[in-house]
Amino acid sequence: MPARKIVKSKFFVEEDFVETIAEVSTEETGPWKPEKKLKVVGKPTPRVDGYDKVSGTALYTLDVELPNMAAAKTLRCPHPHARVISMDIGEAQKLPGVLAIITHKNIPQIPWYGNTSYLFDPHLRYLGDEVACVAAESEQIAVEALALIKVEYKVLPFVVDVEKAMKPGAPKIYENGNIQGGKPSIYERGDIEKGFKEADVVVEDTFTTQVAVHNPSEGHCSVANWDGDRLTVWDSTQYIFGVRDALVASLKIPASKVRVIKKYMGGGFGSKLATGKYTIMAALLAKQIGRPVKIALDRKELNLAVGNRPNSVQKLKVGAKKDGTLTAMFHYSYGTVGAYPYGAGCSWPFRTVYKCDNVKTEEYSVHINAGPGRPMRAPGHVQGTFAMDSIIDEAAEKIGMDSLELRMKNYTDKDQVHNLPYTSKRLIEAYKKGAEAIGWHRRNHPAGSANKGPLKRGIGMATQIWWGAGGPPAYATIKLNRDGSARVIAGTQDIGTGTYTFMSQVASEVLEIPIDKITVILGDTGACPFCSLSGGSLTTPSVSPAVHDAAEQMKAKLISGAAAILELPEDQLRYEKGTVISKKDPTKKITISDIIGKMRERVLVTTGARNPNPEGYAINSFGTQFVEVEVDTETGKVRVLKIAAAYDVGRVLNPKTAKNQVYGGVMQGLSFALMEQRVIDQQTGKVLTTNMHDYKIPTIKDTPEIEVYIVSDADTLISSVGAKGIGEPAIIPTAGAIANAVYNAIGVRLKSLPITPDKVLTALQNKTNA
Repeated sequence: MPARKIVKSKFFVEEDFVETIAEVSTEETGPWKPEKKLKVVGKPTPRVDGYDKVSGTALYTLDVELPNMAAAKTLRCPHPHARVISMDIGEAQKLPGVLAIITHKNIPQIPWYGNTSYLFDPHLRYLGDEVACVAAESEQIAVEALALIKVEYKVLPFVVDVEKAMKPGAPKIYENGNIQGGKPSIYERGDIEKGFKEADVVVEDTFTTQVAVHNPSEGHCSVANWDGDRLTVWDSTQYIFGVRDALVASLKIPASKVRVIKKYMGGGFGSKLATGKYTIMAALLAKQIGRPVKIALDRKELNLAVGNRPNSVQKLKVGAKKDGTLTAMFHYSYGTVGAYPYGAGCSWPFRTVYKCDNVKTEEYSVHINAGPGRPMRAPGHVQGTFAMDSIIDEAAEKIGMDSLELRMKNYTDKDQVHNLPYTSKRLIEAYKKGAEAIGWHRRNHPAGSANKGPLKRGIGMATQIWWGAGGPPAYATIKLNRDGSARVIAGTQDIGTGTYTFMSQVASEVLEIPIDKITVILGDTGACPFCSLSGGSLTTPSVSPAVHDAAEQMKAKLISGAAAILELPEDQLRYEKGTVISKKDPTKKITISDIIGKMRERVLVTTGARNPNPEGYAINSFGTQFVEVEVDTETGKVRVLKIAAAYDVGRVLNPKTAKNQVYGGVMQGLSFALMEQRVIDQQTGKVLTTNMHDYKIPTIKDTPEIEVYIVSDADTLISSVGAKGIGEPAIIPTAGAIANAVYNAIGVRLKSLPITPDKVLTALQNKTNA
């Protein structure tokens, strides 16, 4: 069995580096080299959970029904800023069927939002903030009870506009003001002023992006059930161990007495990374009434209270020489994080994608009286890439250079922030593949010189960078039965992206047993070894090496057992298709079943761990999207015709699910570019887009032709598997590429997302009047 050691490692998640400590293998257990021909991994494998999902037998948290289960609903603040003066729950308690009501008055204060608030805080900072929660025999009764709770509010001054919130005299969300931390986040390298003086061309512009809401198909939901002093919670979450730890901290009970389960989930996109207040409420109510309690948020609550992508105002300035060399880049931005702490930074792509020695960024995260921000698929990068690649195109046009040529001119093979080489980078190959697929040579020169009719076509592109390295701690256990079947167990989450399938593939590849003989168990803190959250493109690169390690250990254990049984040295044996065979005499062999039987075991068990990330390297994914659009200049409607997406994401474990990830990311990116927007009435602070009629997202009719190209192979510096994550890369460049394509079509740059028909028509009219 490979030796182990304790290591520290760093990986990136939610806009910060996280240091972790984990036990890992000190040996390389059969790493898969790029040239290794694999039989299962890398092949387009159908989802092992596909039948459950299409047949309707998949159990989502919303589907969990327990005997004698009660339902709960939350009373939310009707004002954007208020303080509770008094509350009377007497009438609500008398309603037949009401079982319990919890408020800030009758439960202990439970700190929330990084100790800036409480589970129930009498100081309410946004319309939708939690005031009370009612458990009843049915959800309908709970809703009726909410209307009977009498609350006297002191209505306070509010601000829901980020620019107004930054001005002196604006209503304060916190005593120390509305700028989170009281100051901006500043990054600087080189001499920015010197760089601009050296430029032949300087371009300045301002770009804005909207607040977007996650709106997953399955809403946020928790079911809590106590058995004595033991708590089991079913939760639609991207981090089961995070929910467990939040319950432990909030309820002051041992972790050994809390179990969190999540088998299937209908999307999260980052909104389900944090533990919801509703989960703690369900546990408190279940304890109080001695019955299971379910809380399921409705669509309005999803649009008010469980996160969003912050908006941004980005003021950019770029200097370049006539040959395309970037000499200086400045990024100033601010965005709203809502009423509670989060981050609105979006400058990371600006600092890292294109080679430039002189860079400065200055970012402000601003509080307003609106729902709190949360990570949303590639937080910061989607907004930042839209602005960055728009101004890169502007700079290229100003010096008379092809924008793709300018990007390739400023290619860099190192992380400029940390001055480290990348473990791998195939961005040039991605550029070439995407350009070929879209027909880059067909671009309009100059922009807006398309055919003379009302329908104008254009082509644009944008570049993507993300982390996606994964890292420890992540563990996986394999239990191999006498009949050659196996269970693979890990405390990760399948958030709809194919985790069940790739875990089966990796185990099948190493142990050479059919996938249909492998069962994967995940999403259960009571049954599975620890894995981290599923977000930030972490799951595949974190968990697959742990499964690989466990499988290699299992193979080593089988060979060791066979050596004792066959009385042969281990180095004279080889493993093939569940059988250990003598290298010299193939007639001497023994199957898994016989090995385990002769060892007098029923099940062999191994646990593998994710190796540490290598020191002295930066690990990133790279990619690009090339887009062709058609703009109707009479209606302002933008139709995306084709998107060619090319990516460097290391080894792809399953091309089928990887492409599905890109398809979904592209459509989310298209939706952000053209449709999605949270709208708040500035006079009342009321959110006007709280359903799927008012909050626009694309339908199947809006889907363009999408071509996906993977230009990478295994990145063996990062792990034995060599995979990077692809979830975030899929969405990052879409909006920027669409915006550049629209400009190429009509010759007018749209600098504010979403690019809606009214904005297009206004821009065209302004061009005509200019």
